[in-house]
Amino acid sequence: MSEPVKPPIAKKELKVTKIHDKELHDDYFWLRNKESQEVIDYLTVENDYTKAKTKHLDTFVDELFNEMKNRIKEDDESVPYKHKDYYYYNRNEKDKEYKIYCRKHLSLESEEEILLDLNAMAEGLEYYKIQTMKISPNQKLLAFSEDKTGYEKFAIFIKNLETGEVSDTGIKNIGWNFEWGDDNTIFYNLRDEAQRPYSLKKHVLGTSVEEDVLIFEEKDTKRRVYLWKSNDKKYIFMNSESTLSSEIRFLDLNDPHGNYVIFLPREDTHEYSIAHKDGFFYITTNTDDSTNFKLMRTPVSQLNKEKWEEIIPHDENVRLLGSESFENFQIIYKRTEGLQRIEVFYSKNDEKNHDIQLPEPVYGVWSGANAEYSTDFFRIRYTSLITPMSTFDYHLKEKKLELKKEEEVKNYNKEEYITERRFVNSRDGVKIPISIVQKKGIKDSAPTMIYGYGSYGVSEDPYFSPTRISLIERGMTFVIAHVRGGGELGRQWYEDGKFLKKKNTFNDFIDCAQYLVDNKLTTPEQLTAMGGSAGGLLMGAIMNMNPELFNLIIARVPFVDVVITMLDESIPLTSEEWEEWGDPRDKEYFDYMLSYSPYDNVEAKDYPNTLVTSGLNDPRVAFWEPAKFVAKLRSLKTDNNELLLKTNMGAGHHGASGRYEKMKEIAFIYAYALDKAKLVKS
Repeated sequence: MSEPVKPPIAKKELKVTKIHDKELHDDYFWLRNKESQEVIDYLTVENDYTKAKTKHLDTFVDELFNEMKNRIKEDDESVPYKHKDYYYYNRNEKDKEYKIYCRKHLSLESEEEILLDLNAMAEGLEYYKIQTMKISPNQKLLAFSEDKTGYEKFAIFIKNLETGEVSDTGIKNIGWNFEWGDDNTIFYNLRDEAQRPYSLKKHVLGTSVEEDVLIFEEKDTKRRVYLWKSNDKKYIFMNSESTLSSEIRFLDLNDPHGNYVIFLPREDTHEYSIAHKDGFFYITTNTDDSTNFKLMRTPVSQLNKEKWEEIIPHDENVRLLGSESFENFQIIYKRTEGLQRIEVFYSKNDEKNHDIQLPEPVYGVWSGANAEYSTDFFRIRYTSLITPMSTFDYHLKEKKLELKKEEEVKNYNKEEYITERRFVNSRDGVKIPISIVQKKGIKDSAPTMIYGYGSYGVSEDPYFSPTRISLIERGMTFVIAHVRGGGELGRQWYEDGKFLKKKNTFNDFIDCAQYLVDNKLTTPEQLTAMGGSAGGLLMGAIMNMNPELFNLIIARVPFVDVVITMLDESIPLTSEEWEEWGDPRDKEYFDYMLSYSPYDNVEAKDYPNTLVTSGLNDPRVAFWEPAKFVAKLRSLKTDNNELLLKTNMGAGHHGASGRYEKMKEIAFIYAYALDKAKLVKS
């Protein structure tokens, strides 16, 4: 009989941080040094340990992967969308990891022109991602930004679509986006050393990047810069925003080499966004204590805030998310009763204004590819927990949805599944929505996975996952807990789960899990909790607070070292994050953050089985946070449950970049969850 595999024990090397009236003792601070061979060796040993402890699942992981792969249409194609003289679309080819981006001239019957084949571009690389692609106004050039490491340091390249030649602009480490000014000019933002998009620059094609003109530089480290173009292509907008405040400038593209004009100077706690239509700016704003925002407008020639006209008033029951303008109508995005709604809006008090009616009571819906300003239909993407991702065109005149495509899922019949939304009474009396999906005929006390996020005002709308079927088909119920800190029930829902109310997020999740147990949907011995990134913080908090409630915790790229990370401004995104968690240099915030920070609250007690994942090149949640968390847990925990760390040594925050490699990662996680739920047949 072989000897049992022993878990890695990280060495201890004390680092003391003194702040306020406290000393923070950290035995694993040394794990931050990515350049240290000792650190790499430790991560490798942890990976080897995980591999050894899950070796019995290798065949099952392969089975799940092949099952997931066989469920999708491998040689699929998106619904083409029209932009000027071309139809644009992307497609996948069987056994290839990445998309191929294409277009056809004038007609879908025309010959295909391949714009970018990401499979060829990613050849020989562990990681490859295209962040943004933009066609020039004359449609002869394609600008795209790529990352080859997972560290999200994107560089801009230009492809001449007439010659096929690709040229390097020399622009590196850009922010989220860039925009064409004219056919010869690109506007982009750069990131600083902390990965904050902080400046706006103008690049003229054919010139050196050293000659690029600096248009704007944001000195406030809590603010980030991004830009977008109006739907009518008449303006470029640039927002220097923090979590709580906006400051937008705009450029009239009649003169792409002109000056950006400030729309409204920054004000503390004033957030707004802008769209343009028919000589008016439409402003989604929280001015005048409009917590859920309202829509106002003003002529382009008159920016005085005091003269803005109210178009859609504030409604405490409806969160206004923003507007999108087209030649003959506008689209209003809003949330009410926990769901996103899309309103077709013509003008104030127009009887033709109406919400698009969607086919199910609980769903997720988003804008699709809408590249034409002059149009009589609007494209949406729609899904639910049992309906695969679908593309609809909404025809305004008929007020009807036309299904253009539903993602093909083989060997799947939605009639065999049931989904519902329930509301859980939290400990402070607030009703928390949960979304549930399971196979019909499932008995009480079934193995269950509950998922949560609850940060940044992000709404976890129900969506279909072809890979998730592998869980549900084997008898596992899947639940989404729409906890406070998200945006599902309006802006206040977010406000009640951040700063000095962050513990509401954790309490809500625990109360939802307890509800599942109390109502005999599952038992603690059968309950898995999963979350990633800020949802990984949620996982770390709940396993410290109520470890006995869960059999397995899956924490993906978890943000767990809250206080030390928020004290270090050299870490990417830290100062921006102060408006989400608080600034620990303020003692009130420090004490509160310390009271829930998962790393700082690990104790000598029993913990559930735990699987933690990370990415070595992750710029958002550094690899050392999960590594330190696991090292400390292993040192202190008093149980015999498994604790595994799996680090992707060639990827970042979002894991593998290829579709099959992503599927393999999911197959491993699901295999482990099913094994711990005793749903793997021997």
